[in-house]
Amino acid sequence: MLGDVLLINDMHKEAAEAIYEVIKKDLKKKNGRYRYVVGISGESGSGKSELSHTLGKRLKVDHIRVKVIHTDNYYKIQPLLREEWRRNKGFDKIGLDEYDWVKIRKTIRDFKEEQECVIPCIDLIPEQVDKLITDFSKIDLLVIDGLYAIDAADVDLRVFIDLTYQETKINQIIRMKEEMNTFRLKILDREHQAVSTLKPKADLIINKAYKVVTAEEHSVQVSH
Repeated sequence: MLGDVLLINDMHKEAAEAIYEVIKKDLKKKNGRYRYVVGISGESGSGKSELSHTLGKRLKVDHIRVKVIHTDNYYKIQPLLREEWRRNKGFDKIGLDEYDWVKIRKTIRDFKEEQECVIPCIDLIPEQVDKLITDFSKIDLLVIDGLYAIDAADVDLRVFIDLTYQETKINQIIRMKEEMNTFRLKILDREHQAVSTLKPKADLIINKAYKVVTAEEHSVQVSH
């Protein structure tokens, strides 16, 4: 998204380093031209964009060219119309079906096939959807982040940030992508319910201390 505010700190760098080590091991098992995709999901304010950006920068050190795609650019309803649409349709319509999965699948397919791709890109200041042309033949690895990003097909590594919107209020207030009011809080609660359903799909979990663990390790920690 154009105009987005990133609040990168050491915890994002440490988490990115841990994810990088997993990717590096995975890539050793693949052929040299394998088109690797990382998905990162979590609730609003959990640090998806910061982590994706930091991971991309870390991979760049190893001369791996990374493209970060924000799936929040792929909403079916444009930003200026979304609040009215949600008010009219009701909170039960908020969730995975708000994304244009056809376009998301096409973007991933174009990356896999090393094609040129037209990608939607929201400019947060005028709240309009622009178009970005990307030549995926020059990109080695794709990172897709967003509330429901790990639900996309053909993702090699799925990362879930296990922080709720109640735990990230400060980040949301600082970033102020949307006005924080009663209606917004109801949306965040509904998104919380939808995002939580994706946790079982994750390969890696970023826990509440922002440490990266495997899904198996996380299950053991929670059970104890």
